[in-house]
Amino acid sequence: MEEGELPTLPTPQRISVAINPIALVTTECISVTSAMRKNARWAQSSVSVILGGGGGNVVPGGSGSGTGSGLSTPVPGSPARGLQRRKLGGEEVGLDMGLTSRWGLRGKRGKSIQVIRSSSTSGPITSLALIAVTKFFAYGLISRNSPRLSLAMQLLSSAITHCRFEASDSAQDEVVLLRILKLMEMMISGPGGELLGDESVCEMMETGLSMCCQMRLSEMLRRSAEMSMVFMCQVVFERLKHLEIEADVLGGDLEESSKGEMESVKMEPSVNGDSSSQGSEPRSSQSSEKSRDAPTPSIAPAGATGGDQVAVAEVAVGEQEVKPYSLPSIRELLRVLVELLDPHNKTHTDTMRVMAMRIIDVAFEVAGPSIAKHPSLASLAKDDLCRYLFQLVRSDTMTILQESLRVTGTLLATTRGVLKLQQELFLSYVIACLHPKIDIPREPGIDPMLYEGVYQAPSSGRSTPVPVKERQKLGMEGGSRRPDAREAMVESVGALARIPSFMLELYVNYDCEVDRSDLCEDVVGFLSRNAFPDSATWSTTNVPPLCLDALLGYIGFISERLSSEPVTEGYPDPEKLQKQRARKQLIINGANKFNEDPKKGIQYLVAENIIDRADNPDSIARFLKGTSRINKKLLGEYLSKKSNMDILTVFMEMFDFSGKRVDEALRDMLETFRLPGESALIERIVTVFSEKYCSGVKPDDVEDKDAVFVLSYAIIMLNTDQHNPNLKQLIVRKWREPIADATQSQARMKYEDFARNLRGVNGGKNFEPAYLQAIFDTIKNNEIILPEEHDNKHAFDYAWRELLLKTMTAGDLVICDTNIYDADMFAATWKPIIATLSYVFLSATDDAVFSRVIAGFDQCARIAAKYGLTEALDHIVRCLSTISTLSTETPPSTALNTEIQVNNNSVMVSELAVKFGRDFKAQLATVVLFRVVTGSEKVLSEGWKQIVRIWLNLFVNSLIPPFFSQSESGLDIPPIPLQTPSVVIERSQTSKEAGLFSALSSYLSSYASDEPPEPSDEELDSTLCTVDCINACYLGDIFVNIMYNTCRTLLRQLDATNLGSLVTALLSQLPNFDEDEDDSANIVIIKPDYPPQSPNGSIPVKKGPIYDPAVVYVLELATCLVLRDEKTVAEHGKMLAETLTSIVRNAGLTHHIVVSRVIYYLFSLLQASHDRSFLNVPVLLHSIATLDRGLLAKSASPVVRGLSKCVKSASSSLKTEMVNSPDFWVLLRILLPNADASAEAFSVMELITSESPYVTSDNYVPVVSLLNDFASAGSVGSIFEQKQDRLPKRGKTRKIVDRPRQKLTKVSDAEIVARGSKAVLMVYQLTPRVPNLIKQSHLEKKEAWTTYWSPILESLSTQCINPCREIRNQAFSSLQPSLLSPDLTSDDHHEWTAIFGDVLFPLINRLLKPEVFQSDPRGMSDTRVQAATLLCKVFLHYLVMLSEWDGMLDLWLKILDIMDRLMNSGQGDHLEEAVPESLKNILLVMASGKYLVPPEEDGKNAKLWKLTWKRLERFLPDLREELFRAPSPPPELGDAVRRTGEKRAEEEREEAKPRSSEEAEITVATTTLGDID
Repeated sequence: MEEGELPTLPTPQRISVAINPIALVTTECISVTSAMRKNARWAQSSVSVILGGGGGNVVPGGSGSGTGSGLSTPVPGSPARGLQRRKLGGEEVGLDMGLTSRWGLRGKRGKSIQVIRSSSTSGPITSLALIAVTKFFAYGLISRNSPRLSLAMQLLSSAITHCRFEASDSAQDEVVLLRILKLMEMMISGPGGELLGDESVCEMMETGLSMCCQMRLSEMLRRSAEMSMVFMCQVVFERLKHLEIEADVLGGDLEESSKGEMESVKMEPSVNGDSSSQGSEPRSSQSSEKSRDAPTPSIAPAGATGGDQVAVAEVAVGEQEVKPYSLPSIRELLRVLVELLDPHNKTHTDTMRVMAMRIIDVAFEVAGPSIAKHPSLASLAKDDLCRYLFQLVRSDTMTILQESLRVTGTLLATTRGVLKLQQELFLSYVIACLHPKIDIPREPGIDPMLYEGVYQAPSSGRSTPVPVKERQKLGMEGGSRRPDAREAMVESVGALARIPSFMLELYVNYDCEVDRSDLCEDVVGFLSRNAFPDSATWSTTNVPPLCLDALLGYIGFISERLSSEPVTEGYPDPEKLQKQRARKQLIINGANKFNEDPKKGIQYLVAENIIDRADNPDSIARFLKGTSRINKKLLGEYLSKKSNMDILTVFMEMFDFSGKRVDEALRDMLETFRLPGESALIERIVTVFSEKYCSGVKPDDVEDKDAVFVLSYAIIMLNTDQHNPNLKQLIVRKWREPIADATQSQARMKYEDFARNLRGVNGGKNFEPAYLQAIFDTIKNNEIILPEEHDNKHAFDYAWRELLLKTMTAGDLVICDTNIYDADMFAATWKPIIATLSYVFLSATDDAVFSRVIAGFDQCARIAAKYGLTEALDHIVRCLSTISTLSTETPPSTALNTEIQVNNNSVMVSELAVKFGRDFKAQLATVVLFRVVTGSEKVLSEGWKQIVRIWLNLFVNSLIPPFFSQSESGLDIPPIPLQTPSVVIERSQTSKEAGLFSALSSYLSSYASDEPPEPSDEELDSTLCTVDCINACYLGDIFVNIMYNTCRTLLRQLDATNLGSLVTALLSQLPNFDEDEDDSANIVIIKPDYPPQSPNGSIPVKKGPIYDPAVVYVLELATCLVLRDEKTVAEHGKMLAETLTSIVRNAGLTHHIVVSRVIYYLFSLLQASHDRSFLNVPVLLHSIATLDRGLLAKSASPVVRGLSKCVKSASSSLKTEMVNSPDFWVLLRILLPNADASAEAFSVMELITSESPYVTSDNYVPVVSLLNDFASAGSVGSIFEQKQDRLPKRGKTRKIVDRPRQKLTKVSDAEIVARGSKAVLMVYQLTPRVPNLIKQSHLEKKEAWTTYWSPILESLSTQCINPCREIRNQAFSSLQPSLLSPDLTSDDHHEWTAIFGDVLFPLINRLLKPEVFQSDPRGMSDTRVQAATLLCKVFLHYLVMLSEWDGMLDLWLKILDIMDRLMNSGQGDHLEEAVPESLKNILLVMASGKYLVPPEEDGKNAKLWKLTWKRLERFLPDLREELFRAPSPPPELGDAVRRTGEKRAEEEREEAKPRSSEEAEITVATTTLGDID
C-alpha cells in the first residue's frame, strides 16, 4: 500500500446470528409476553394464555375489549377504532377474535403482529414486538425462501400500518413510531419487499406521509418520517425500472397490463389528522381528549375499513395469491405527492409542500426517464405536477422557491422529452425574472465595443405585442424578485445548462420552430447579461460567477463535440431547421409590420412568400389565426372592416363550435381578438359568427342564426354589465328598450333581467331557462376577456389550458446527442458570449477567472474556425486586439526610441514596449490572440485589420522582424530599413548596481545635451517582458501559414480568395495617395514622428517627407502575398497595382525610400502579371522615367533591380515590350551614373545584347549609345594608370592586366573599367547584326547604312580617345575589324566612305587636341601612332574600291594632310618614325597597283601623281627620292610587290579581329611593314 493511501474496507456482509434462530424467536416472544404480564391487564394471565393457550379475548379490539382507561394511540394513518370488518381475499373475516391461533414459528410471528395491531397494548410492549420483527429481518430469519412469505408480508404491512397502542409518555410513543418507520424501510427494501401488494405499499406510504404531515408530532419525528419516505420512494421507483425490464423480457406492455388495476388502490393521506378527501376520527399518541382537540392523520386504503386483525385472517387469505406491487401503487403514490403541492389548497402548509417536493425530487432522480415512458405517470408530470410547480416557483418563500426550482430542474433533466411546452413556459418565466432591463455601465478604460451584442431584453419579450405589465398578469413575466430568489433561479438554470445537450435541444426544439420562443438565445442572453459584475447589485455576488460558469460550460460542450463524428440518423435535417428559423424571423418581422400598418405588413408577408397573394383571403386568414404575435385589438379592427369580409369569413371557418353553447363558442372566438368599439363593426363580426355557429349540425337550444345573433349580442352586453368596473350604474338594463326610471339601474343585471331581454327571440319562442341560466352563471363567474387581461390566477389557468391543448400537436422534445446543429447554434449565440468574456477579462482580478476566460476565448475561436464562422472569429480577434492595446489606430511615437546594446545583443526601449510590458492583461490577451489566429487564418476576414495594426506597431518599434522572406517571394531587395533610434547606449553587464548619484548624473547629462534620458532598469525590464511575450506568440507560424505552400502547411494555407481579406486589410492601413497636395502634405506618414528640438528650443525645418517604415512594411508584405502564386496575382494583383501606381504618381509627397521600393514592387508585380491588363509596360515605364531626377538617383538601386528582374524574366514578350520602350533606355541612362545601380544596369545590357531578338531597329541606337556611356564611364581607370606611370620603373612596365585590382583607388573603379572595356567589345559584337537590321528596316540603302553603321563606328571612335588605356586599346582593337568588315562596304552606294570623313579623320583630329593628349600624356602618343596606322590600313584595304570613286583624290589629299599634322605635332619621335613608314607602304602599294605612276606612264592619274608629291614635299621632301631613286622594277617584281602587299593586308585583317577581355588589356604593339628590297 502506498503511503497516504487509505486501506480498502471489506464489503459489508449480511448479519449472521450466532445463536439458534428458533431460540431467538422464542426468546423475543417471551420478552414480549413478560412485558405484557407486567401490565395490570395481563397480570393474572399465564404465558400460555397470552400466547394463545385458550381463554377469551385477551387482546380486545373494539367494543368488546377491555380498554382500561380508554386511552389508545393509533399509528398516524391507521384506521379508526371500533369493530370493523375487512374484505380480504374476497371473504369477510371477523377481526374481533382472541389471540388463539396455531403454535409454531409462523404462529409466533403472528402473535407479534397481533401485539403490534392491538389497541390494548402499551407503547413499550408494541415497541418490543417491533424490535423482535425488526431483528428477524435484520438477521435474515425472514428471507426470500421463507414459506408463505408473501402472506406474511401482507399481514405485517397491515399490522404496522394499523398499529394501535395506549398513550403514555409522548417521547416514548414517538420512539414506537420511529421503530415502525424503520421496520417499513426494512420491509420494503428487504427480500420480501417486492412481494408486497399494491394495497400494502399504499398503506405503508400513507403511514409515512401521515407522519410527515402531523404537525403535532415532534420536528425530529417528522424529519425522520421524511427521510424514511425518501428511502422508501427510492426503492419503489427503482422497482419501476425493473418492472420495465421484466415487461420487455416477457414481451408485454406494463401500462396495458396495469390499466384495469389503476383504480384498485387509493391513498388519502391525512393532513394534521384530517383526510385529504374526508374527515376521520382524531388519533394521536396523546389522550383521546387531546386527540379530539388536535386531529391526526387517517389512512383509509381502498377496500379497507379498519379494525384489528386476528390470526384467523391468515386462513382466509392464505389461499389468495397477492400480486406484487406494480404501476398502480407507484402512480397512486406519485399522485398523492403531487396533490400535496397544490398551492390553492389551504389545508396544505408550506412545510408539507417542501416535504412532498423533496420526495418527488428523489422519485424523478431515480426513475425520471421511466416515468416519462408510462402515460399514466407522464400525464401527472405533464399536467398537475408542472402546473403546481410553476405556480410555486412564483412564491416569495425561499424554501418553497428553492425546492420547487430543484424539483423542476430534476423533472426537466430527466423527463424533458415529454415536457416540451412546459419547459418553454418555465424557462420563459425564469428568463423574464432574471433578465434585467438595465444598460451595461460604461466603465472607464473599457471600450464599449467589447460588450456589443449583449441582449438588453429577452427576444421572446420583444416578439410579442403584449405589454410587460400585462404579461406579468398572464403569469409569463417574473416582475421583481428578491436577490436570493434570483440566485436560486440562476442556480436552477445553471444546473440545466450543465446537461451537455440541453442548450442544443433548446435551439432545435424552440429557436428553430416558428411558434416557439427563441429560448436558446434568451438563455445565453440572460446568462451573458448576468455574468457582468454589475448584476450583483440587483442579485447576489454569487450570480455573476454562476452565469459565467454556465456560459463557459455551454462553450465547453460545443468544443468537446468538435472532434465527434456527426450523427444524422433520427435527427431533423439541419438545412430544414435553418429554413424554418429563417421563416420564423420573417413571420416575426411581418407580424411587427402588421402591428404597425396592416397593409404594409401584408405586402411584406406576400413579398417573403409567407402569404400567397394579397387577394387570397384563405392564406391571410391562416396566417392571422396561426400566429400569436398579432396585436389582438388591431386584429379585431382589421377583420371587422367591410373590405375584409372574405378574410373574416375564412377566419371564422377555422373555428370548431360543434357541441358548444353560444357563450362557449363566443368565448373561443373572442379569445383570439378584441371586439372593435363601433357597433357596426361588432354587428359585422357577430353576423359572421352566427352564420358559422349554425352552419353545421343544428344546435338543440337555438332555432336559427338570428336567434344566435341576438343571443350573442345579449351575452356581450351581459359580460359588460357584470364585469366593467367603470359602469357603477347601468343606464340601460333592457338592451332593446331604454329604462323609464333610472332608479332601476342601481344594481347589476340579474338572471331575470337577462332572460326578460331575450323573450321571444328564439324563432319566436323563449330559450330554455336552464340554458340561459347556465350562460348567465358562466358569464357572471368567468368574464369573456382576452387571456392577457385576466388576473394572475385566471391568466395562468387559461395559459395552462392552452398549453395542454398545444401539447397534442407540438410533439415530443427532440433529445440531441449530436453535433450537426452546433455550427448554427453557435452562429446565433456567439455575440453575447464574446462580449461577456471580453468584459469579464478586463474587469476580473482573480487568476482562476483569467484562466477560464482564456480557455473560453480559445474554445470559441476553435469552434468558429471549425465551422467557418468568419464574423465570430473576426469579433474575437477584434476584442482581444483591443484588450492587448497593440492595435491602436494612432500608434505611439518612436521619436524617443533608445537602443540598448549589451555585448552582441541589443534591445529597443520604446514607449510601446515599456507600456505593454507593464500591462499583464494586455500581454495575456496578446498571447491568446495569436494562439487563436494561428491555424485559423483561412477563416479570418475583417479581423486582419487588427492583426495588421499589431504587426505594424511591433515592427516599427523593432519588436518583430519582417518574418516574410523576400527571397522565397522573389523579392531581391535589402531588408526594410527602420528609423534610427534617437540614442544608442552601450552597457556592460556589470552596470546594474550603479548608484543613485550615477543615475542622477546620467539623467542630468542627457538633459543638458538635449537627449532622451537613459532608460531605467524598470523600463528595460518592461521591455524585456514585452520581448518575451512577443516571442511566446510565435508570430512566425502565422506567416508560414499565409505565405508558403508547403506540404506541412498545405491544409492551413490561405487560398487566393481568403487571402484577399488580408491584402485588403494591409492596404487599408495606407493613406489615400491620390488626394490633393494641400490636403495630403503629411498624409504619407502613418505614424507621425516629432524630431527632438534643438538646444535653443527652435524646431528644425522639416525637409521633405519623413520616412515611415510602416508604409514599406505594409506594401512589401502585400506584394509578397500577392506574388505568392498565380491565383493570388490574378485575384489581387489589380488592387495592389492601383495602390502602388498611386504612390508613384504622388512620389513628390513620399519619402524616396518608399518610392524606390514601390517601384521595385511594381516591377516584381509586372513580372508576375505581364499577361494581365492591370499593368501596362509603356505607361509604367513612362511614369517612372518622368520622376524627378534627384529622386530617381536616390532610388537607383531598387529601380534597376526591378528593371533587371523583368528583363531577366522567362517571358520573352515582357522582355520585348520593355526593351522596345524608349523610357526603358531613358531609365537606364539615368541610373548609369549611380555606383550602386551601374553594375546591375550593365548586366541588363549584357542580357539584351547577348540575345539577338531583343536588339531591334527600335532600340538599336539607344543600345549603342548606352554601351558607349558605360565605356566612357571607364575613364576613371586613367587615374590609376597615371599614378603607376609616376612610380619609379623597376624593370619592364607591367601591363594593365597584371596589376592587382585591389590597388585601384576604389574596388568599384576596377569594376567600372572592366565594364567599360566589355561595353566596347559588346558594341563591336553588334556589327554582325547590322546587315540583318538593315534588311529588316526597309530603309533605303544609303539611309540604312548611316542609321546602323554610324552609331557603332562613332561609338568605337569615341572610345579610342578614352583616357583609360585599357578601354582605348580595346576600342582600337574593335574599331579596326569593324572598319575592315566585308559587310561595311557596298557596290550600290558610297556611303561607306564616310568612315574616313566621319570616323577616322575626326578621331585623329581629336587625338591631336592638347586636352586629349594631356588626359594620358604617356599613352596618347602610342594611340596617335595606332590611329595613323589604322588610317593607312583602312585606306590600303579599300584602295581598289576607292579608285573607282570620284572622291578618291580629295580623300587621299586629306590623308596626307592628316599625316602632315601628325608628323609635325611635336609630341615625340614615335610619329616621326611611324608616319613616314606608313606613307611608304601606301605609296609603294599604290605604285604597284598602277594608281600612283608618272604621267608619262598613265595620263589618267597625272593629277594624283602631281598633287601627291606636291603635298608630300611639304613635310617629307626626300621621300620621293628615297622610294624612286632606282629604276623602275621589272613587271615581275611589281607583281611580287603587289602580292606581298595583299598578303600583308590579309594578315593585318586577321590580327585586327577583337581579342578577349584579357587580351584587350595587353598593350597593342605598333607594327609596320618592312622594306621591300
